[in-house]
Amino acid sequence: MSGIIGKKVGMTSLFSTEGKNIPCTVIEAGPCVVTQIRTVEKDGYSAIQLGYDDAKEKNTSAPLKGHFAKAGVAPKRKLVEFKTFEDEKALGDTVDVTLFEEGEFVDVVGTSKGKGFQGVMKRHGFGGVGGATHGQHNRLRAPGSLGASSWPSRVFKGMRMAGRTGGERVKVQNLQVLKVYPEQNLIVVSGSIPGAKGSYVIVDK
Repeated sequence: MSGIIGKKVGMTSLFSTEGKNIPCTVIEAGPCVVTQIRTVEKDGYSAIQLGYDDAKEKNTSAPLKGHFAKAGVAPKRKLVEFKTFEDEKALGDTVDVTLFEEGEFVDVVGTSKGKGFQGVMKRHGFGGVGGATHGQHNRLRAPGSLGASSWPSRVFKGMRMAGRTGGERVKVQNLQVLKVYPEQNLIVVSGSIPGAKGSYVIVDK
């Protein structure tokens, strides 16, 4: 599985040849540089490590400085490993948006927006009074009855309750690549992807 690291730029829309208005997301993908090559003999598995987004020397730890110096590249903010690539890569090689072609489908991984502590209606889509929630008559957004009877005398683990929402790793699959702009290092994919504007994303082929 080959791929690239990028940043979410924002959302827009494009018109198809049939005149349909397609919502899409613009991603600044790469250029990424190969910072390490994992081998079965040395590491027990094979993978290619890519680095993206230049970092300042003062913000880079000493071990990472040595890691980047060994590869002969400038310090990077984001490092991600990819299992396989279509062609052989060497330390210092660059991977850019020419990896993708218009019309193919990709998977995008990102960190969803954190929403803090939320109730059951926002977090799990409970219906409230007159809807899916039961056991309430005057509290519109309450969760309702949760526990059982004298057995088990507790609430089971995993019960849908209020809690911290968002800020999780999310993968959206089968998004079509609508446009590729090699000069600006941009690709446009159909639909929405997780994360805020400017957040890191991983695009897998």
